[in-house]
Amino acid sequence: MKEQHKHTKAKKYGMVIDLDKCTGCGACMAACMAENNVSFKKDESDKLLSITWMRVYKLTNGKKFPEADICYLPRPCMHCEGDHGHAPCVSVCPATATDYSHETGIVSQIYTRCFGCRYCMAACPYHARYFNWWDPVWPDGMEKYLSPNVSPRMRGVVEKCSFCFHRYQLAMDKAYIEGRRELEEDEYQTSCTQACPADAIIFGDLNNPGHAVTQIAKPDHKHGGRPMNPNAFRLLERLGTNPKVYYLSSRRWVRRAGDNYIKDERG
Repeated sequence: MKEQHKHTKAKKYGMVIDLDKCTGCGACMAACMAENNVSFKKDESDKLLSITWMRVYKLTNGKKFPEADICYLPRPCMHCEGDHGHAPCVSVCPATATDYSHETGIVSQIYTRCFGCRYCMAACPYHARYFNWWDPVWPDGMEKYLSPNVSPRMRGVVEKCSFCFHRYQLAMDKAYIEGRRELEEDEYQTSCTQACPADAIIFGDLNNPGHAVTQIAKPDHKHGGRPMNPNAFRLLERLGTNPKVYYLSSRRWVRRAGDNYIKDERG
């Protein structure tokens, strides 16, 4: 069964996020919400009920001035591959509402299949999935703001980052009309990548040695895509989820925090 998915031109789209460049401005979050019709409430103070496909976290090294240091960490969906060719969320979904694409490496979410059991939310170690507790309410005139390429989600379903997959479909349609089968690196880019003023987010095909993500992260495909760049890391690497989002930092404490190391006497 696994052999039928093999394809010489299979893609694995992923990201490299440079945490030394990220200023925590939140432009990626705003762009993501606008691009993907992410709903919001009048009161967004309850973060347990808010929906943010891309969320920026603030990390500190826990030291006092002058050794204090801060890092901002954007967290989209990791689009895990796992040890068996799919993500943890895909394994537990009884409705096959979420699936792993062997053509693109993207973990999809089919809203019309989802019945809200939230098993995927429990399985995701990155808290990248959100449950819709309410129907979206758009102010008058907001229909002009909504993107026609992304369907708004109804109450009772789970949603998450899709790497702006509709942009991939539009780019492939354009390439097909032009008689091409392959995309150039800049033809398919996520909204957060384009919106980042610090150029901290880089997006591309991890299977393409000519793309910047591959050149920076240097993924070792023989060992689950682990980065060979000494400054690159992935969140919770020890879990074996093989995420396609790589982080870059020259600071050791940031890299250790990415795998949730417990502080001990050795630091």
